[in-house]
Amino acid sequence: MDYTYIDRNLARVQAELKEACESEGLDPAGVTLMAAIKSADVEEINYLHKVLGVTHVGENRVQQLLERYDKLDREGLSIHFIGTLQTNKVKYIIDKVDMIQSLDSEKLAREIEKQAAKAGRVMDVLIEINSGSEISKSGIEPADTEAFARRVVGRDYPHIRLRGFMTMAPKSTEEAYRVIFGNTRELCKGIWEGLGMTEPMVLSMGMSESYKPAAACGSTMVRVGRGLFVKDIPETV
Repeated sequence: MDYTYIDRNLARVQAELKEACESEGLDPAGVTLMAAIKSADVEEINYLHKVLGVTHVGENRVQQLLERYDKLDREGLSIHFIGTLQTNKVKYIIDKVDMIQSLDSEKLAREIEKQAAKAGRVMDVLIEINSGSEISKSGIEPADTEAFARRVVGRDYPHIRLRGFMTMAPKSTEEAYRVIFGNTRELCKGIWEGLGMTEPMVLSMGMSESYKPAAACGSTMVRVGRGLFVKDIPETV
């Protein structure tokens, strides 16, 4: 199978991330590229990982993760769950993912705690913020994020480790993305410092249509799917 389109796409995304970071005086090495693999097949994922060296992938659907988990070349691969997670599905992925990026409720936190305790592990999580306050999207409202974060790091959740925050911005212009991502970064930075956290904060912002402004605004992780796996080069991604 000819995967040169993945080589081409990865080179473009990496170059654009580098340019976006350097335009703001940021170190491109501070941004982790995560492949959002919802629309990719196993062979594409394994090629991206083992041949091209992309070490982080994000899955949106529990059933899809379970169906192809054993077919993935998982050595050196960090698998994150990035989609909406129902509480009754947590038990199926608790031993299969390295991080859950979509913690968005107390109910879900309790279930992750329960299942992580059963599995004898501590689960890394990101709190999902509904940065655009969109009714159709999940996530904690920005104004409620600090109080929720304080509960997550409290003693009720010894098997959950808060690593940072994630957001999905409303589809916007580049200028609007910069405002949304910039505001989210400042909010999260203030919360992180207020919590007294000493380890670096993970800030997962930006997708195929918005990874460039996200990187320019200080995102430490971008989740790119279509931009990596599309076979025909679009004029803009």
